[in-house]
Amino acid sequence: MLASPAALHLLLPAPPPHHHRHLAFALPLPHPAPPLPLSSRRARRRAPRHGGARASAAAAAEAESGGGGPAKFSVRIPVGDRQILVETGHIGRQASASVMVTDGETILYCSVCLADTPNDPSDFFPLSVHYQERLSAAGRTSGGFFKREGKTKDHEVLVCRLIDRPLRPTMPNGFYYETQILSWVFSYDGIHSPDCLAITAAGIAVALSEIPNKQTIAGVRVGLINDQFVINPTTEQMEKSELDLMMAGTDSAILMIEGYCDFLTEEKLLEAVEAGQVAIREICRAIDALVQNCGKKKMVDAIDLPPPELYRHVEEISGDELVKALQIKEKIPRRKALSALEEKVITILSEQGYVAKDDSSGTTESLADIVEDEDEDEVIVDGEVDEGDVHIKPVSRKPPRQLFSEVDVKLVFKEVSSKFLRRRIVEGGKRSDGRSPWELRPINSQCGVLPRAHGSALFTRGETQSLAVVTLGGYQMAQRIDNLVDTEESKSFYLQYSFPPSCVGEVGRIGAPSRREIGHGMLAERALEPILPPEEDFPYTIRVESTITESNGSSSMASVCGGCLALQDAGVPIKFPVAGIAMGLVLDTQEFGGDGSPLILSDITGAEDASGDMDLKIAGNESGIAAFQMDIKVVGITLPVMEQALLQARDGRHHILNEMSKCSPPPSKALSRHAPLIHVMKVKPNKVNLIIGSGGKTIKSIIEETGVDAIDTGDDGTVKITARDLSSLEKSKTIIANLTMVPKVGEIYRNCEIKSIAPYGAFVEIAPGREGLCHISELSSSWLAKAEDAFKVGDHIDVKLIEINDKGQLRLSCRALLPDANTESNSKQQTSGSTKEKTPQKDDLKMTRRPRRKKQSEPSGAENATTATLEKSTAAPATSQGSETAK
Repeated sequence: MLASPAALHLLLPAPPPHHHRHLAFALPLPHPAPPLPLSSRRARRRAPRHGGARASAAAAAEAESGGGGPAKFSVRIPVGDRQILVETGHIGRQASASVMVTDGETILYCSVCLADTPNDPSDFFPLSVHYQERLSAAGRTSGGFFKREGKTKDHEVLVCRLIDRPLRPTMPNGFYYETQILSWVFSYDGIHSPDCLAITAAGIAVALSEIPNKQTIAGVRVGLINDQFVINPTTEQMEKSELDLMMAGTDSAILMIEGYCDFLTEEKLLEAVEAGQVAIREICRAIDALVQNCGKKKMVDAIDLPPPELYRHVEEISGDELVKALQIKEKIPRRKALSALEEKVITILSEQGYVAKDDSSGTTESLADIVEDEDEDEVIVDGEVDEGDVHIKPVSRKPPRQLFSEVDVKLVFKEVSSKFLRRRIVEGGKRSDGRSPWELRPINSQCGVLPRAHGSALFTRGETQSLAVVTLGGYQMAQRIDNLVDTEESKSFYLQYSFPPSCVGEVGRIGAPSRREIGHGMLAERALEPILPPEEDFPYTIRVESTITESNGSSSMASVCGGCLALQDAGVPIKFPVAGIAMGLVLDTQEFGGDGSPLILSDITGAEDASGDMDLKIAGNESGIAAFQMDIKVVGITLPVMEQALLQARDGRHHILNEMSKCSPPPSKALSRHAPLIHVMKVKPNKVNLIIGSGGKTIKSIIEETGVDAIDTGDDGTVKITARDLSSLEKSKTIIANLTMVPKVGEIYRNCEIKSIAPYGAFVEIAPGREGLCHISELSSSWLAKAEDAFKVGDHIDVKLIEINDKGQLRLSCRALLPDANTESNSKQQTSGSTKEKTPQKDDLKMTRRPRRKKQSEPSGAENATTATLEKSTAAPATSQGSETAK
């Protein structure tokens, strides 16, 4: 890539020899076929992939199986406190390589395939990764109409990225065969997560295939439980873990880390990485032993690099102009200057006769190029095939090319530009924009830029800018999840990252989010999630949108900073602010006149990301780390280099947090008047069905009658009401409180409607759906022959609850509230306080003084004693964002 091979001297020292006592193979080492002699770059590109290596492997398999079936190679590799089983050779035999990896009862299948012909040369290895979790692995079926897996889920996209990112640095430059890695989860036990297995399985499959990868990779998950690091913890253990670290590497270096934690220190994270590296080293050794027994011959001869003399020509022509172009501070002018210089180099080389404009780069092939015998000097020529015989016509070898292709020139120009940029940073101590290696770009931030949004912030750092918007809502706004691994049904917080082509001044596709956008959004989401308040204290669903309006490096970390400010502007009571920073690296400084020690760059730009050896993103506060992601573009880095980068990133976070505190205008830190109101109340769990009603009729009628947005009920008795205004919220609270009230003897209910009349009394509704019998003897202080003589259906009376029988039936009395002839008895009754009446004034006072109680011994509806009381409570100060016990 961009670093020379000399950079590998900084890798970890090779570990002592290890005896593979845990390996058990049934076959001897197959003898690979000798490599074919190739004379030109064109011939190397078209070398047959399936040569002697595949034949040798097939012969070895037949020998092991005795001709009775496919041979199976298997090995058990210790990982943490258990072993994983790796099997190959018995399934997916037409692929370049395929493996089955088993951990417990979780089984993952991975295959690698290569195209038969190479693609045109490019600076990007043609690798595609697909990972899918089959729901049948857990005994489930997709909930969609077609009852099968469809579009790749976000979680699967993230695993694809975990597989892709550590493999790319191990792929050699000049290998242009399109490569596809397919991975499926066929069995899942709910205990052993398949994502970390997917990285190792892909590394094994690539190592067994013909791909000439530089080194074998493996991946593990590291958890921190009771201050102890655990390798590949179970799902139950991860619930107690303070750290979720996914990492991949070789037997001597680190290639990728990603994860989140509970604001651990840099030192603790380094300890976790070191523990994971030890486990990866053991896995890689076992894989190498397996490859020696059943691996295929590597396609080393297919590597097609630009001619060395082309580098000299490009450097001579570009020279001083390239140095001046790299010193332009602004991104767009610098890009245009480099593009113009590239065209100038191509034009000069074309005029000098070095560039062949009509070179097809090996994409158009004749029959003579495709159909080859084992002897390269003899090919089948079109039109010379007679019936029953094949005539072979000898042809002379093609002489080596004397001209360069335009693609070669562009590839070399990019490498030379990167080399000049790295030399400028190392020798001059200055970057393209004039900063020192540890200096950050200017920062500016402002909140409240969008008046109708619930919260908004515009965060700018140099030429990178993020517009963050926060939207608050009820449970119906939560993001539903249908993953094999995750058991939760929805997410109440999520961040969506958008990277339109306009942010880099280009024209491009607009559509569904790319894998990069999903990955960057998840990184920012993990950084912000730990600072959110508990759902019990802030019962809102929170959506953060980060739209990148300008980009010149570190846009995901700008999303963290902008998202944090937007949350504060929306009135979300976060625990403390967080910030993010991206770090770069020039590993081999000795090549450019340095002392050989790695050079760490703070707050890297896009050009430094592309030309550097590392992209490390760290988010957190002053005391610890919340989320992190590291990609390496060389074979790997060591722990000391990573430690230096983490410590330098901590200083950068402190500076960014200080600049964020100067935001102007500052965040409002108050709930927007455009945000919905959410009230949480508790009822008895056995009363929830009364709120829902038969087929949801009751809850739907409450929503229609009051005009609230939604009412959500939980099995634990939690009722969450979402409304746009306070009056509709209070109306729904009143109805729900009355529906779920628990009547008590001695309570008085005012203005209650008579629903029906019987010969023995009247049935009175004291609350919606709750009726009691007022016996004819309790209707009046005087004798009544019939209840109809004094009352009719629809009349409203005041009653007192005097008895609740064993069946829960209510006995009411109207006479107990009428003036009694016995004044003395009435006086004693008032003195003893046997009559418990809640007046409207008491009810209103209670609602005003204690609006945010969360727990009460027993829910009751007594506070809603009368219609007048309800009207007054509606007019009382709002308690729409707290939790209140319905009585």
